[in-house]
Amino acid sequence: MILLGIDTSGKTASAAVCTEASVLAQTTVYTKLTHSQVILPICRDVLKNAGLELSDIDGIAAAAGPGSYTGLRIGIAAVKGICFALNKPCVGISTLESLAYNVSLHKGVICSVMAARQELVYGAVFQSDGRTVSRITEDRILPIDELRSQLDKTEGDIALVGDGSDRLTGERFIAAPPHLRLQLASSLCAAGFTKEMYSPDRLEAAYMEFTKAEKDLNGSA
Repeated sequence: MILLGIDTSGKTASAAVCTEASVLAQTTVYTKLTHSQVILPICRDVLKNAGLELSDIDGIAAAAGPGSYTGLRIGIAAVKGICFALNKPCVGISTLESLAYNVSLHKGVICSVMAARQELVYGAVFQSDGRTVSRITEDRILPIDELRSQLDKTEGDIALVGDGSDRLTGERFIAAPPHLRLQLASSLCAAGFTKEMYSPDRLEAAYMEFTKAEKDLNGSA
């Protein structure tokens, strides 16, 4: 199976073409441009570098959140458009689960943590056997101190990944190196290979918070 991974959930825009055995091509860009400006050209380039056409892929793995509201909407819209046009399936992957795959070689507990707002973070805890990642907790938005208390209940060293990982310090914490700290589409594909694909009309973003429009609507109700 060949998957195209598209991640626009954070500060990086990332696309990759992967099989279960290898990463055929990947491009990750930390840019001040909007994701709408860069993600489709990046997808075109990774396919070209892999010697493939869009019609050659079997499906698309998309970052479904949590993350940037605008970024997620851009990525999911792109995935839906491609999948509907080519009659291909897709799968939405938790950004936090995808991040955990960045450091899946760590045998033990992995904590994915992304900055949200003020003292809040998006966080989830996983367990890895050195290859496969399994969940310990669901994705949550919570105060950083609450996440730290949750981690105190686990045993062994804890691998940290995500742009909020610098908010946790201590002897038990092992921060991912810079090249593995942020979102990677190849990790998105790795998680995607463990899931069941589905029709693009089922793909939705998991914001975990109300969008500004929803807040404004609720405030006026």
